[in-house]
Amino acid sequence: MSGTRESFIYRFLQLESSGGILLMFATAAALILANTPAASYYALIIETPVEVRIGALEIAKPLLLWINDGLMAIFFCLVGLELKRELIEGELSNKRNIILPGVGAIGGMLVPALIYTLFNYTDPIAMKGWAIPAATDIAFTLGILSLLGSRVPTSIKIFLTSLAIFDDIGAIIIIALFYTEKISLAALVVTVYCILVLVLMNKRNIESRSMYVVVGIIMWVAMLKSGVHATLAGVILAMFIPMRSKTDPDHSPLRSMEHDLHSTVAYIILPIFAFANAGIRIVGLGSDELLHSVPLGIALGLFFGKQLGIFSLCGLAIKLNLTDLPNGMSWETLYGTAALCGIGFTMSLFIGSLAFEETGVNLLFDERLGIILGSLASGIVSYLVLHRYLPSKSV
Repeated sequence: MSGTRESFIYRFLQLESSGGILLMFATAAALILANTPAASYYALIIETPVEVRIGALEIAKPLLLWINDGLMAIFFCLVGLELKRELIEGELSNKRNIILPGVGAIGGMLVPALIYTLFNYTDPIAMKGWAIPAATDIAFTLGILSLLGSRVPTSIKIFLTSLAIFDDIGAIIIIALFYTEKISLAALVVTVYCILVLVLMNKRNIESRSMYVVVGIIMWVAMLKSGVHATLAGVILAMFIPMRSKTDPDHSPLRSMEHDLHSTVAYIILPIFAFANAGIRIVGLGSDELLHSVPLGIALGLFFGKQLGIFSLCGLAIKLNLTDLPNGMSWETLYGTAALCGIGFTMSLFIGSLAFEETGVNLLFDERLGIILGSLASGIVSYLVLHRYLPSKSV
């Protein structure tokens, strides 16, 4: 069993690393297009209206929101599948392994949010973005680690992945509690019925993924209309996918679905999301835009907040003997890993779109500027630190 788990972790990390590199190319492509004469065509693509109508039911959104609300629901479904697997039989099934990344994730969310708040507490509109610097992008971070090759010990990768999972749990809770619109009771009732159907299917050991997907799609539409953010449908669906087959002990419906979604998410969905959301016009930016409290709070929250929050709380937990520094990690590499978590790219962009772009509020700043600057600075510093202090060979 351990050999199977190790091979799964190895495949997962390899996929996430290469997906992170592809994310970098998609981001670069968006930035290039947004700052050349092709900018108008780039805007035309992401603002293209797309409408689906079945009788009285109508969903009409620009392409950007179909990507953010639709494709990202699949991403959140994968997050839910990974979380369920890890809690049942993965690294997080051992309580001792939960403490360090769990404590680090708490510090890595609270301190960046506090830094952002210090810059924006006087502006109620700007305060909508308080959660933006609290996120960590696992694909990008593992992409940076892959540049260091075999010198990176598995313990760092597992710690980073576990911390990112806790970070995703925090993001899911934040989205559910703070980024919902006016609630439609009728649509919410349909959502509850879908959840009851999923419970019944799970209790009856139904393993057909297509049946779960059909119910999931109906639940996604209902949540979209309810005011609760539709991407949460992906997480809810994942929680009811059976972990083990009752008829075939060697088959796991959850692992099978997770395996099938990994490539789609890493190589298609996240790069499309990055391409659609990272197109910031940098040409002609002045000091007013660069030093605006929103992008400045985000950038400093990601860069300083993540380092301070994760490293200090993890250090405190270790000093209090609540947990141990993982084998293969030193205090220097723990700091480098904490700095690496300042890459908030995908989740930060997503939360930023919920806070500002989807509200229809016209703002005098671009929160994406802070996300990119903070993530870029974190990536550079973490790479330099880890390159300096990692052992010559992985342990």
